Amino acid sequence: MSQHHDVLIVGAGQAGAQVAGELLDAGFPGTVGIVGAEDVPPYERPPLSKGYLLGEASAESLLFRPADRWAAEGAELLLGTEVVAVDPSEHVVTTAGGERLGYGHLVWAAGGRARALPVPGADLTGVHYVRTLDDADRLKAQLATARRAVVIGGGFIGLEAAAVFAKAGLQVTVVEAMDRLLGRVTSPAVSAFFAQVHREHDVDVLVGHGVVEITGGEGAVRGVALSDGREIPADIVVVGVGLVPNVEPIVRAGAAGANGVDVDESGRTTLTDVFAAGDCANFANTHTRHARMRLESVQNAVEQGRVVARTILGVAQPAPAVPWFWSNQYDIKFKTMGILTGHDTTIVRGDPSSGRFSVVYLLDGAVIAVDTLNNIRDYAQAKALILSQAPVDPAAVADPAVQLKDLAARRTADVA
Repeated sequence: MSQHHDVLIVGAGQAGAQVAGELLDAGFPGTVGIVGAEDVPPYERPPLSKGYLLGEASAESLLFRPADRWAAEGAELLLGTEVVAVDPSEHVVTTAGGERLGYGHLVWAAGGRARALPVPGADLTGVHYVRTLDDADRLKAQLATARRAVVIGGGFIGLEAAAVFAKAGLQVTVVEAMDRLLGRVTSPAVSAFFAQVHREHDVDVLVGHGVVEITGGEGAVRGVALSDGREIPADIVVVGVGLVPNVEPIVRAGAAGANGVDVDESGRTTLTDVFAAGDCANFANTHTRHARMRLESVQNAVEQGRVVARTILGVAQPAPAVPWFWSNQYDIKFKTMGILTGHDTTIVRGDPSSGRFSVVYLLDGAVIAVDTLNNIRDYAQAKALILSQAPVDPAAVADPAVQLKDLAARRTADVA
């Protein structure tokens, strides 16, 4: 065995960096190693589909800490290294290069990879996935000469890329197989709002359309063939159809998990001394109504990273944080507080045509999540209302003149 770390973190994204940072900041007395598949120190990924593509952020600005600072503070970076096997009985992982790395605690924070589009032509030059810095660099290099872009997938990554392309002056088409944008993560009112916003920026939004082929000539992309027989011309194609969690080595080692790897409320997997955090971790708590799920967000990676670090440090855990999420497109600031999965009532607050409104999601009469569009007041007040688990008056919720904090206050008074 060539190396041993008291805590070995596999994955140099948000979750892995969070675990390492928390340990270092707390004065963890042992050794910390961070294994990253890329040759770049841990960096932020959200700007890749936004400011970085537009040239508004540099690669250096994305780094959580400079490489020399990680070393100075006691963490060893093992970059350009992929872990392919885990031996939980020996407390050893094996890299693609055959190196064996020992650990006291293993943190699996390997995130995920972009889901490939299973159609002919998906490997043509000009077809892009935006998951890594290299992905974004390849896309940026083509933006200067491209005129037409097709985005396959109407999720957040796809829509953020479409907004960047439109701002750069390209002719843009978004193709979504479902009957609305963002169909898996929000309500029809928000879906319709974003479709309208993109159309107002001259983006052609096509919903309910499948892709049967990416066409090309001389190895480069030429267009996107749809299920209705049309072909949309394209110089650039961006595919955003989901994420596949990178968990194969840890699942082969025996860790439980059908969708990612299962963790408990301390971040532990079913393997001894093995934890998981971030996009690849499948968890359950009061905010998920105890249903297992994976959340692909910065906030979730940060919170799960903190949980794992606290468990390793032996520090008491606070109550689970209310999940939140954000996305910026054009001048729209979309923010969500809570998890809307399982809601039985949807209430729109305000007028979507104004560009400032919210959507409140209820379950059994209580608020479980709030989507906000350019509505920072509702976003700031949503957390307390969700935590109150208060039965609310739907008419009051629908009235934007009634503040969400007042609904929470009414519940507090009732309990008192």
